[in-house]
Amino acid sequence: MAIYKKPNRKIWTGRTSDQKLYLHEKVECTDVDKISASATQKTIALLGYACDTGVKRNQGRIGASAGPDAIRSQLGKMPNHMDEKSQILDCGTIECVDDDMEAAQNLLSQKVSKLLELHTFPILLGGGHDIAYGHYNGLLDHIEKDKTIGIINFDAHFDLRSNEKGNNSGTPFYQIAKDATAGKHNFKYLCLGIRKDANDRTLFETAIDFNVEFLRKKEFNMQHLDAVRQTIKDFIAGVDYIYTTIDLDGFSSAYAPGVSAASPMGFAPDIVLKSLWTIIRSNKMIGMDIAEMNPKYDRDHQTAKLAASLIQYVLHRI
Repeated sequence: MAIYKKPNRKIWTGRTSDQKLYLHEKVECTDVDKISASATQKTIALLGYACDTGVKRNQGRIGASAGPDAIRSQLGKMPNHMDEKSQILDCGTIECVDDDMEAAQNLLSQKVSKLLELHTFPILLGGGHDIAYGHYNGLLDHIEKDKTIGIINFDAHFDLRSNEKGNNSGTPFYQIAKDATAGKHNFKYLCLGIRKDANDRTLFETAIDFNVEFLRKKEFNMQHLDAVRQTIKDFIAGVDYIYTTIDLDGFSSAYAPGVSAASPMGFAPDIVLKSLWTIIRSNKMIGMDIAEMNPKYDRDHQTAKLAASLIQYVLHRI
């Protein structure tokens, strides 16, 4: 079972002004079904995914269900430099009930498709990385049948584990790939920041079998910026749309301690920001999410602030 929870205005706090200088003053809380958006209006829709069932099934540290509100809390405190015509809508949260992750993914998919119909740009707040399967299918339901969505995942992990024994936070892209082999769509997947210490040999073999493109963490840094940009541009050129997903556990735990699978060996924010700008400039991105925010293990809201900063960066550039 899954439920849709309407947005909570009380979460959005921060300094006050009479000029909407802060994002909590800019955000409007609204039910998805009550959105009235214009095709010419720049409207960003925030939607939460409060689920860590997939993390639990994947033997990770639970706590990601509290991630969406932790991100909102930090995002609201940040400065607003958006123009008056732009809108940010908090559209509430999909909540997983009784560990029914599949129901939560299905409801998430429906809401994403609805948000796209309303001409909004969805930014989803997780929650485990199982958010990706629901998000992707919502995007897929909306686009033209002959078009292709390319997935760009910032992550230490491929998340290509077999779902033979059930779905979890480590299986979303395997599920998407298997759907593709069944003829539902094309599978185009680029993963940035892959580490050998985060994926066993069989996962690399699976990635090769599914023609996954990837850059290892040693190649994904500012020293190799030109090559990173070119890899992203080449990938984008081969698809019609881009779905961007950022797994916070791909970052070094120096930046993101509040995740399910923290490691000091991850990447830094600077290369992610440069990569996001390359994606945004393509004008092909139709959806984005932040996954694996786990406030239970955060320090001084550091990970939530990182997630909020990434979203703030995108808000002011799309």
